[in-house]
Amino acid sequence: MENSLGQHESLEVHELVVFKNTCTAKSYTMSTLAQDPELKALLDADAQSGQQHLQQLKQFLPGGETNQ
Repeated sequence: MENSLGQHESLEVHELVVFKNTCTAKSYTMSTLAQDPELKALLDADAQSGQQHLQQLKQFLPGGETNQ
């Protein structure tokens, strides 16, 4: 995908990637600690969807999916 974002927009997307990465890591970590099966399933699903959202967001950054 061609990067057609301005510098300010790129910084905003980068902030979203950093925030989403933190949220995804927290969901994954908490799912390993959860004892309730329903809570564990919800956290696992959130971590998985977070990974998908990260891949979509990273497409807007220069360098595509290689940036973090």
